[in-house]
Amino acid sequence: MARMVQCVKLGRELPGLEKPPFAGELGQRIFENVSQEAWQMWLEYQVLLINHNGLVLADPSHRQFLMEQLEEFFFGEGAQMPEGWTPTGTPGAGTKGGPARK
Repeated sequence: MARMVQCVKLGRELPGLEKPPFAGELGQRIFENVSQEAWQMWLEYQVLLINHNGLVLADPSHRQFLMEQLEEFFFGEGAQMPEGWTPTGTPGAGTKGGPARK
């Protein structure tokens, strides 16, 4: 049975991550408060940030920027998704194409 969390991003109880995504206080906070679905959303958004900003992950300042963006994405002001929002690919969301990725 999956471990459930009250997801801070999506505002409902959903399956949580299997383990903290990285060491430290922020990794533990994410583990305790972020669902698998919201974490997947972050991973996709992170790719956009890296590509759009031309980030090089070997650069410590670029990694720091990503960590700041990650914290804002989940825990910043206005981080929760708008009420009534459904992710792309969710049945009934009016989207086209195949099933949502897992």
